[in-house]
Amino acid sequence: MFLHLGDIVAHIAVEGPEQAPPLLMLHSIGTGLHVFDPQARELSRTHRVIRMDMRGHGLTSVTEGDYSMQRHAADGLALLDALGIRAAHVFGLSIGGRIALQMAAMAPERVLSLVLMDTALEFPTVQAWQDRIEAVRAIGTQALVDVVMPRWVVDTSLASSQAMRQMLLRTDRHGYAGSAAALRDARAEEVEGRIACPTTVAVGTRDVATPPEMARAVQAAVPGSRYVEIPEAGHLPTLEYAEAATAVLRDHFANLAPAAGAAAGEAVRRAVLGAAHVDRAKAAVTALDAPFQDWITQNVWGGIWTRPGLTRHQRSLLSIGLMAALARDEELALHIRATRHTGVTPEEIGEVLLQVGAYAGVPVANSALKIAKAVLKEDAAVKED
Repeated sequence: MFLHLGDIVAHIAVEGPEQAPPLLMLHSIGTGLHVFDPQARELSRTHRVIRMDMRGHGLTSVTEGDYSMQRHAADGLALLDALGIRAAHVFGLSIGGRIALQMAAMAPERVLSLVLMDTALEFPTVQAWQDRIEAVRAIGTQALVDVVMPRWVVDTSLASSQAMRQMLLRTDRHGYAGSAAALRDARAEEVEGRIACPTTVAVGTRDVATPPEMARAVQAAVPGSRYVEIPEAGHLPTLEYAEAATAVLRDHFANLAPAAGAAAGEAVRRAVLGAAHVDRAKAAVTALDAPFQDWITQNVWGGIWTRPGLTRHQRSLLSIGLMAALARDEELALHIRATRHTGVTPEEIGEVLLQVGAYAGVPVANSALKIAKAVLKEDAAVKED
């Protein structure tokens, strides 16, 4: 997808349920949005994942001259505006982390939480960045690749590392130099003490570009932030140590969730079924069913759906299969409608109902398919309107 954002045309990717919490991912200098492929694949089950090739990188427009953290942050905010998103969680890697901090300082009401991975408040030294800028503008990013790659990853021979090498080599010299100027000019006082949202600061233990002591400085600058180390990882762990990097995000969102119980149940119920449905259901509660509704909210939504052993996507599939097999038509329709929030696709629903047909019988599967088709058709009509 391509969007006009002020003076650039931005290349973006948007994945996940439309109504899910938005998560903006901001990549490192010299790479692109594909550096987050493993994390996007996992998190798009529960979040609306938004990625962008930043200004001067990938397929996004290149502009001349020096960039700044404020300019990059403004691009991120413009992207949210273009997508009609009031506020989002923001995950930034290296310069992306520093841009995320700038976004939160410039527009705190637009940033729900931060995950800052292998980044810093400042990136010394000014002269080192100036030398790099001049070399890139004169020769191109090939002037840097053999020096940069061992700073990015632990094992440069991996396929993912070679892919990042190609990202760097294909980065426009003016785009790289412009962002390098933003790193050269970044100052701690622009963001220090100005961030109030929930924040996780993560760093690879073998990161030589922004080592753990720099990450600790970021943590100290953000009151109440969490600090996490990724064992043995280097500066850009999202591909080389994909599972560990993804786990940082999962843990971050798990820590944001309310503790199991009524409050968590209410939050999960609204996230899965949609606020409008829950509001209608609560308006219809009487003295007869109030205790039952409270029990479901606390013990089913707040005690089972909050457990970390399965994702909401997996629990959604299980619920559809069980309701179909038990011929609970009303509940089946409810859980099929919920797929707009859980990320379950029509293709996955079809596979589950095939399984139901094989193990619970053709009649119940056939009935479930009719219900699924009707609900999905209804949803499609609503989207068109």
